[in-house]
Amino acid sequence: MERIPILHVGTLLLVTIQVDMHDRLATNLQEDLTHRLSETHAKGVLIDISALDIVDSYIARIVGNIAQTSRILDAHTVLVGMRPPVAMTLVEMGVTLEGVSTALNIDKGMLLLNKIINK
Repeated sequence: MERIPILHVGTLLLVTIQVDMHDRLATNLQEDLTHRLSETHAKGVLIDISALDIVDSYIARIVGNIAQTSRILDAHTVLVGMRPPVAMTLVEMGVTLEGVSTALNIDKGMLLLNKIINK
C-alpha cells in the first residue's frame, strides 16, 4: 500500500508530497498524520506540495480536514510550495483552506510554524 512519509522534526511533523496524489493516497495521508499527531504530540504540521501540478477539490478537502484534526490535537498546519496554477485553480473552484496557513517554501513555513507555536 502506497504511503507518504511523515518525518518528525523537533515539535513538528514534516510531509513532503513527491508523487501525484490520488484519492486513496490522500485518505491514507490523513489517517497516518492523525495517528502520528496523537502519538508524537507534535505542535505543528508542515505540508510541502511543491511537486504537485494538480490539487483537485477532494485533495483540498483532505488538507482542510488535516488542519481541523490538527487543531483538535493542539497543532497548527502550514501548507508550503503551492504553485501559482494550483492556487488559481483552487480560487476558481471556490475552495478555501480554513485553518491552513501558507508560506512560499519549507524554510518560511518552518519559521511561521515556530512563530505560531512559540507565541
